[in-house]
Amino acid sequence: MRSRALTSFAALLGTLTLASCSGGGGGPAADAPKADLTATTEFSGTLSILTKFAGEPLQPYFEDIAAAYQKQHPGVQVELIQETDQSIKDKTKTLTASNALPDIFFTWSGNWAENFVRGGRAADLSAVIGPDTEWGRTFSPGSLSAFSYDGKYYGIPLYGNGKFMGYNKAAFAKAGVKVPTTFEEMLGSCAALREAGYEPVAFGNKDGWPALHYLQQLFAYNVPAETLQADFSPRTAKLDHPGYVAALTQFKKLVDTCTDTGKGTNGVLYSSAQQALHDGKAAMYYQEVLEFDNATDDDGLKPDDFGIFPLPVPQGAAGDTETIEGAPEGYLVNARSPRAALAVDFMKFVTSMDNAETLSAPPYGQPSTVVGAVTAETSSKAVYEGMELVNKAPRLAGWLDTVTVPEVADAWLAGGEALISGGSTPEQVLASVREASESAK
Repeated sequence: MRSRALTSFAALLGTLTLASCSGGGGGPAADAPKADLTATTEFSGTLSILTKFAGEPLQPYFEDIAAAYQKQHPGVQVELIQETDQSIKDKTKTLTASNALPDIFFTWSGNWAENFVRGGRAADLSAVIGPDTEWGRTFSPGSLSAFSYDGKYYGIPLYGNGKFMGYNKAAFAKAGVKVPTTFEEMLGSCAALREAGYEPVAFGNKDGWPALHYLQQLFAYNVPAETLQADFSPRTAKLDHPGYVAALTQFKKLVDTCTDTGKGTNGVLYSSAQQALHDGKAAMYYQEVLEFDNATDDDGLKPDDFGIFPLPVPQGAAGDTETIEGAPEGYLVNARSPRAALAVDFMKFVTSMDNAETLSAPPYGQPSTVVGAVTAETSSKAVYEGMELVNKAPRLAGWLDTVTVPEVADAWLAGGEALISGGSTPEQVLASVREASESAK
């Protein structure tokens, strides 16, 4: 399960920008001290890594890899700083502000990673991981490009991700409904599912960002791709396409029609909604591929009863109807690290085929970006199916809280919550976001 509270995210990006300015003028990575990737790798000393894998079931992954690497290179001590989805924000904020980022550190793609690049905190890895390099060719092209800026490659993509509606096949059968092919069909199925004894769609928005996941997918469907991309940046944003109001209206209808919590959804935890599907109380739950292997087990929803489908496209949608919301996550090498060559060697070990297959399989279920690592044999059926859809999509829509600037992201957060509670209309939400974007120019 992921927990990305947007207010903390926006505050953190502000801190990253300020810290970058104090450390290097906030300029491009070329202005920062360059990590020497061509140096002969010295297998000695301590290599520090900030991960987002604290807690079960993910924590053992890097622990096992570190132990195996240290066994191969006895002179190296791997120092793991393991954080959760929520705690890594404050940890990164603290380390950045004190100029104490580790040799390797976790990153989301989009504006999050770009802040490190602009601030000279991320090493340019083009020479070792560019798409024409031996290592670079082991990754899917889309995952590499997600961490490229101005033609240079900075990130090491670890796993891919996408957002899908997970559903209980037995609940659908009991209610006599089929997988919907349009957004309107999905809304229409909710009455039958509720009559059959299920909450049609479990939804918890206490952290704020879950609403943005629905909105970003609906924006991609309703707003032309070029317009949507331009609107992410305050410099080019107009935010006047009618598809925005259409998407906000569709989302509000889903909350009012298909959730049992309705206007009270802002008080429900994301994990509670996840549990409702697992326990057989809810028929549907909008979730990431990374969550699939936690949605089922022998005590709850069985794997054979778990299915997925992309959020259905609304009728008359004016955007790219084949876009899927999702983005890879990965790691950056500290541009100031004296152990950059060792850091690269370690990450090559992390992304070897054996370790990539382990990451993609249960209990981890994090679909590796290494080509060939996610197969029907190595991954669960749902993870394999989800990543096949992600890889075939002509375009991915990145998370709304990572593709725009903090001020605009925060406005979307507040707007989503107000829309759910009934405090704002779709038009009022869009107006508040437009105002935030204008102020951020």
